[in-house]
Amino acid sequence: MHNKTVSELAAGLRAGDFSSEELTHAMLDRIAALDGKLNSFITMTREPALAAARDADSLLARGEGGPLTGIPYAHKDIYCTRGVRTSCGSRMLDRFIAPYDATVTAKLEAAGAVMLGKTNMDEFAMGSSNETSYYGPVRNPWDQDRVPGGSSGGSAAAVAARLAPFATGTDTGGSIRQPAALCGITGIKPTYGRVSRYGMIAFASSLDQGGPFTRSAEDAALVLGAMAGFDERDSTSVDRPVDDYVAQLGNGLRGMRIGLPREYFGEGINSGVAQVLDAAIEALRQLGAEPVEVSLPNAALAVPAYYVVAPAECSSNLSRYDGVRFGYRCDDPRDLEDLYKRSRGEGFGSEVKRRIMIGTYALSAGYYDAYYLKAQRARRLIADDFRRVLQEVDVIAGPTSPTVAFRLGEKVDDPVTMYLSDIYTIAVNLAGLPGMSIPAGFSEDMPVGMQLIGNYFEEARLLNLAHQYQQVTDWHLRVPPGLE
Repeated sequence: MHNKTVSELAAGLRAGDFSSEELTHAMLDRIAALDGKLNSFITMTREPALAAARDADSLLARGEGGPLTGIPYAHKDIYCTRGVRTSCGSRMLDRFIAPYDATVTAKLEAAGAVMLGKTNMDEFAMGSSNETSYYGPVRNPWDQDRVPGGSSGGSAAAVAARLAPFATGTDTGGSIRQPAALCGITGIKPTYGRVSRYGMIAFASSLDQGGPFTRSAEDAALVLGAMAGFDERDSTSVDRPVDDYVAQLGNGLRGMRIGLPREYFGEGINSGVAQVLDAAIEALRQLGAEPVEVSLPNAALAVPAYYVVAPAECSSNLSRYDGVRFGYRCDDPRDLEDLYKRSRGEGFGSEVKRRIMIGTYALSAGYYDAYYLKAQRARRLIADDFRRVLQEVDVIAGPTSPTVAFRLGEKVDDPVTMYLSDIYTIAVNLAGLPGMSIPAGFSEDMPVGMQLIGNYFEEARLLNLAHQYQQVTDWHLRVPPGLE
């Protein structure tokens, strides 16, 4: 059962080929047998999962429920889950039991999905390799000496290893798309405001957005349809009807104009990755799409702008973790100042501290105009570039990551090199656009992802393009060796 897609599992449950309880048992047993080597989960919820599966079976027996009823999934440990530890990959929240559900958690529960457990992640979603977690690094299922990408590396690894049919993630600068690419699966970051951020522990509030990891674009359409929608509790949520993503998967690509930014295919991209992308674009041409060279002249500003804006917002959001109200508290503080300093110093890891310090500096008196304000101006230029290009083409295509998955420890001591891992994804978050990564081939025996970028709220177009591509390729069906 573990090799079936969400769509296939839903059909099997409806047909009575197996029950949700049997499916959930099989997934839990597979996790127990295999995840010791991958470290993709932080917390398992075995008994609640089996109880939810039995409830789903009752619904299905009455002919009720929806397409996700009885389908197990893995939940990124950044989403609050009532009565379950929500750690955000940090010592700071190691003992935090969420008193309420995030909107995404509640929506998936209402859809009948069965949560298997909470997945490992970079601490407070800060990282590109899943090596900053308090619970240790996640390992890539394709090569356990390599990273799975970050920050949602646990979710990506779980789906790639067939430990869960789908998983949730969050994307602040590429944290769904980049691990999806490095693990050879499908991941989509919808338009900013499309999925509620209520109960999603904040890193950078103007950039964070939730989305799913799946094997296929068809599965992504199913899951995103359940996750998306307006939420009055989230001030950044957009009050706009959710498209029927599945219904639009049958549209052909003939006449679709696909923009290829020259800035994405020049210096910096690995030659093997470039060759895979060339073949993928040729496949889209054979399906009737028309590739067109375009330019995003301010693309080079994305990384420096992001690493001012995101740390600034992180500095503000993480100020709440002071050892007083909740979270980690140091032992025997001498006074209030000592409580603050030691609780934060002991509770946060080095990457989180680094970003807090950068952000606090950028927001401080005398530097706000020089750094933060300029970064926001650069952000506007980047968004304007996308707006102009997306008036000329329907979708933008390019690499998700400049390289395949790198080795554990290879970049951990060089933050700038690590930050460049997200060079092709960051601009999408700065502009608030939807983007997704789909498997496009292999280089060095490791997966390569193709990134698709669309106009605001055009997730359906991206999903359809990805689905059409996956009808003529089998990259998304490949399984890591030894995990068949």
